[in-house]
Parts: sequence; structure tokens; C-alpha cells
Amino acid sequence: MSELQRAAVADLLRIAPVADELGTVFAAAGHQLFLVGGSVRDALLGRLEDDLDFTTDARPEQVLRLVKGWAESIWQTGIEFGTVGLAKAGFRVEITTFRSDLYDGETRNPEVTFGDTLEGDLLRRDFAVNAMAVSVPGHTFTDPFHGLTQLAERVLDTPGTPEQSFRDDPLRMLRAARFVSQLGFHPAPRVVAAMTAMAGEIDRITPERVGAELVKLIMGEHPREGLRLLTDTGLADRILPELPALRLERDEHLQHKDVYEHTLTVLDQAIAQEADGPDLTLRLAALMHDIGKPATRRFEPGAGVSFHHHEVVGAKLARKRLRALRMPKALIDDVAMLTFLHLRFHGYGTGAWTDSAVRRYVTDAGELLPRLHKLVRADCTTRNPGRRAALQRSYDSLEERIAQIAAAEDLARVRPDLDGNAIMELLGVPPGPIVGKAWAYLKELRLERGPLDRETAEAALMQWARDEGLIG
Repeated sequence: MSELQRAAVADLLRIAPVADELGTVFAAAGHQLFLVGGSVRDALLGRLEDDLDFTTDARPEQVLRLVKGWAESIWQTGIEFGTVGLAKAGFRVEITTFRSDLYDGETRNPEVTFGDTLEGDLLRRDFAVNAMAVSVPGHTFTDPFHGLTQLAERVLDTPGTPEQSFRDDPLRMLRAARFVSQLGFHPAPRVVAAMTAMAGEIDRITPERVGAELVKLIMGEHPREGLRLLTDTGLADRILPELPALRLERDEHLQHKDVYEHTLTVLDQAIAQEADGPDLTLRLAALMHDIGKPATRRFEPGAGVSFHHHEVVGAKLARKRLRALRMPKALIDDVAMLTFLHLRFHGYGTGAWTDSAVRRYVTDAGELLPRLHKLVRADCTTRNPGRRAALQRSYDSLEERIAQIAAAEDLARVRPDLDGNAIMELLGVPPGPIVGKAWAYLKELRLERGPLDRETAEAALMQWARDEGLIG
């Protein structure tokens, strides 16, 4: 270990004295304890957070006895896999007994067997950069698979063969892409080869686990490269087929842009607009905004290529894919709505929208309007600086009009000018479908004409009721 790495580990143990304290507790009972895996990796990268992982020769029941009275709280949700969790001094700590798991090659659920050596435990880990350990309180550094060298070179490789590692747990292939996104690493050639050859093995993993790993990838610092790795290895064909489907064969006259590369650029440009940290909704919308194009592409005689209604098809496809990945309903609804709305701005042209159209744009977007602004701006990927500047100016104009109308009309809370009670009183009807229809009519009128005074709204309601045959 170089002086730099020694300093990093020493710094880790200085800011997390719980490590040495815990090591002392275990040593007094005759057991070994090692800081391990992501905690060591992140310490060496200078990005340690408040989660600490340890491994030990003590069995779970022994670990429980040792930490009782020392930990502030203890949980046993992972104890069947040899893991005891605890909280201490603001840190979340997990202590796992040395493992030497056996896999059946059909599922990703191992037959949990406890091991006797640190080296055996490190061998079963996913990547060599996660297979380093530091003893506590002794601070002896163990690195049997050259993880430190790979960390310096920003390489991802497996302790054993990647084929065996991925056969044991196919989710590790997605973890490779996730680490590319989160850490800016690149996979070793043999890892890429194994991922490509074994992409079908990912079908053994539950959609929930796949979805959770994909979210971590998308929320990383370099999601474009992680997604590209999934696409290049064929993994995306299994878990996110809409992405590789964007690699449309271009016609001989190159009359449409490369939709796949365009999508990755839109993702980058959306991320560049994030002001308060990673935004999963915005990133997913950027990734999926054009997934309706393959199904809607048409070569028009003498008119190039069209993708009519791709936003409608794309919204449906986004819902279907995100449901398959077991994403939360609210997230699915938001991504689908942004996908559906992302193209509407292009009807704005040179500012020809009526105030009514502006109101509808704002009302349909609702709370998603700030994200829609970012998505639409990110969707401008033309290399023509004049066209790019014109599009941005046009959207600036739309935002200015939204602000002006919002200031005058409180667009954030567009409601009919009469509420349900007033509708029932004027029409002499009880609660029911008629009230709902009248409310919807008044809402449309409000969007079309802006705020109405009470007398005008009542007159409009009564005229509607007469037209509907509700009153004479």
C-alpha cells in the first residue's frame, strides 16, 4: 500500500473510530474483524459515506452477543445470510460472517455456508476492487486479487473468472454497468466478453432486483457509459429493450438523426440542468422520451422520415417497461406524462399559441412543468448553432408568457369559476355525474377564456345546462 493509500485508510479510521472500537470488542473475545468491500474501496477513493461493512470469523449468534450493549440498535433482517446490522455514532454497520457460498447455477440464491478464512470470503466477492480488507484494530491491509492496482487504473475485474462469478450471481453483470456509471470505471475485456456471452443469464434475476440496480445506474455520475455497456453487451435487450431498439438503421440520405445517440445526449443535457442533485424522474423521461420512434417511423415519399404520434406510443411503452421493472406508480405516471408532453412545445413555433394553449400546456404538465422545461430544452441536440439558438429563444419566449399569465391568473391552481356547491345550487341537482360534467365544462371554459366573473360563469353554466337538456 502506497503512502497515499495508507493515509486514506488512516483518515477513514480517524473519522470512524467505531471501526477500531468494534475491532477491539471482537479481538477481546478472540475473533477477527475486517473492514471490507465497498467501505475500503470508497475510503481509497475519498468518497466514504456513513455505511460501514465488516466481515468476521465469528458466527452470527456470536456477533449478536458481542455487539449487544455496544450498539445503539441492532437488526437481524439478514441474519439467515450471516449478516447482523447495527447503528452506532451515526453509522450504519453491517457485520457478515466469512462466507463460502454454493450456487445451484439456476437461481441467484446461494446455499449459505460459513467459511473460515478471509481470503475465501474475498474470493466470492463480485469485483477485485471490492475484495480488499483492512483489519481492525490492527490496520493490516489484505489485497489478494490486486484490487488496489485495479482501483488506481479504474478497472473492473473479478477475483476469479468472470464466467464463474456471473454464473453464481448474474446480477453482478448489472453491477458492473452500475459501477461504470457511479465510479467512472471501465470493465476489463474478459468481463465484457463474459457479460456478452452470458447476457441471457440475467433472466434468472427478479424484476425488482433488476429495476433497483438500473435505478442506481441511472442515478450515477456517468449513466451514459453504463447504459452503453448494457447495450453493447446485449444486456439491455433483456432488461430495457426499448433502448437498443433506438439504434435505427438510417436511410441512405441520412434524413433522420441517430435516435440512440440523440437519446444519450438528451440524457446528458438533462443532467446538466439538475440543480438539486440527481432527478430520477427527469433522467428516466430523457431516456424514454423517444422510445416510440421505432414503432412509428415512416419513410414518406419525397418528404423524408416521419415519426407521427411517437410521443403517444412512447408514453404507453414507458408505462409498460417501468411496470415490468416494478417501479412505483407515481414515478411511472410522471415519466409517461413527460414522454407524452415532450413534443407539444414544437407546435409553439414563433409564439403563435393563444393564451388558451399556454394555459393548457401549464395545466396538463401540472407539478411536472419545471421538469418539462428541462426535458424540452435537453431535447435540442442539433449541431446547427443558429437553429439551436432559435429553439432556445423560442422556449425562453414560452416561459416568459407562462410567467406573465401565471402572475395574472394563478395558473398553478386553475379551477372552474364555480365550485361543486354552486353548481348544485344553480342547477338544483344532487351530487352525482351531472355535477362532474358541469365542473369539467367550466374547467374547459376557464382554460379557454381565462378567469370569468361570477355573473358570466353562472350564465355560461345555465346555457350549458339548457344545451344539455337539463333545464328548459
